[in-house]
Amino acid sequence: MYQDKGKCHQCTLEGKTYIPVGQELPQSEEEKRDRKKIPRSMGKLEDRVRPYSWGLRNYVQLGVFLVTVGIGIHFFIYVHQAAGAGAITVSRPAGVEGFLPIGALLGWKLFALTGIWDPIHPAAMVILGFAALISLGLRKSFCGWFCPIGTLSEWMWKAGRIVFGGNFQLPPWLDFPLRTLKYLFLAFFVWTIFSMSRLAILAFLQGPYYKMSDVKMLFFFTHMSAVTAVSLIALALVSLAVRNFWCRYLCPYGALMGLFSLFSPTRVQRNPTTCIDCKRCSEVCPYRLPVERKLRVISPECNGCMDCTVVCPAKNTLELRTLGVSKKGWSATRLGAVIIVLYLGLVYAASITGHWESSMSEKEFRARLQDIHAARYTHP
Repeated sequence: MYQDKGKCHQCTLEGKTYIPVGQELPQSEEEKRDRKKIPRSMGKLEDRVRPYSWGLRNYVQLGVFLVTVGIGIHFFIYVHQAAGAGAITVSRPAGVEGFLPIGALLGWKLFALTGIWDPIHPAAMVILGFAALISLGLRKSFCGWFCPIGTLSEWMWKAGRIVFGGNFQLPPWLDFPLRTLKYLFLAFFVWTIFSMSRLAILAFLQGPYYKMSDVKMLFFFTHMSAVTAVSLIALALVSLAVRNFWCRYLCPYGALMGLFSLFSPTRVQRNPTTCIDCKRCSEVCPYRLPVERKLRVISPECNGCMDCTVVCPAKNTLELRTLGVSKKGWSATRLGAVIIVLYLGLVYAASITGHWESSMSEKEFRARLQDIHAARYTHP
C-alpha cells in the first residue's frame, strides 16, 4: 500500500499485500471498536487481567485476620483461667476492645466534653480513632484493608463465585433501600449517644455491664442461642450469594467510615482520554460502583481496595491519588505500609502513654466474672 495524492493504493505481489510502516488496512466499525477495547500492544485482556487474584492487600487482610483470631483465642484462655481458682498465666489482650465500637463512640464523646479518656476499655477508643483517621485520609481503607469482618465478608462472596459460578446482583429497586439500612442503624446509635448527658455516659462507662462487655461479647459466640445461630447461618448463606452483603447493607461501622471518607482528599481518578471502555474496573469493584463512568470516585461506598486500578489494562488511566499532595498515584505497597505503620504507631503511642491497657485489676475482673449472669450485667 502506498500514498499518492491523498489516495490509497494496494500493491499485491505473489498473492501478498504489502503496507508501509505506520499504515493500516481499512477496518470495519466493529473491528475499530474491538481495537479500542483491547490495545494491540497489550494482547487479549483476559490473558493479562486476573480480576480476583491474590495480591498484597489480601496478605494484609489475612495477617490482620489471623492476629484477630489469635487475640480472640488469647482472650478466651484469659477468661477461662480467670473463671477458675488457679493462677492466670496470660494477660488480658487489649485488642479485643476493637469489637466495642459503641463504647468507643461514648468514650470519644466523653473525651470531647471532659478530656477524660475511658479507663475501662481505652483500646476501643484507639482503634476507632485509627479507623476514622485513615478513612479521613485514605478513603474507607479501614474496611478494604484492615477490618477482619470485612475480610470475612469478602472471602464469603468470593467463595460464592466458586459455589454458584458467580454472585447474584440485587435489582436497583431492592438494592437502594437495603443500602440505607446501615445508615439507619448508624443514625440510631448516633442519636442515642448524642442524647446522653455527660453524667449518663459516665454512669454507663463505669457501670457493671460495660466493665464486662468484652466478656459478654465473647459469650455471644461461646454461649450461642438457637436464634443467634440461625441468624448467623442465614447471614453466611446470603453472603455467599450476594457480594459484600454485610458491609454493603448492614454494617453501621462501615457506614460511619464511609461518611468520614467523603471528606478524604484521596480518591480513584480516571483519565477519559486513555480509557478503553473495557469496564473491568466496574466489574471488579466489590460495591459495583460505575467506575468507568466517573472522573473521580467520591462515593462513601469506595473502600480504597484499589482492585479497579489493578485490573485496568490501560496505563495511567485509573489511579488512587491524594489531591494536592502528589501527582503520582498510590501503589498497593505504599498504601498498605502506611496503614500498618500508622496502626502500630498509634498502638505504641497509646501503650507508652497509658491509653491502651484497661485499669480494671485482675482481682476485680475475677470477682465480677463469678456473677456475670446476674441481672446487673444485662445491657442497660
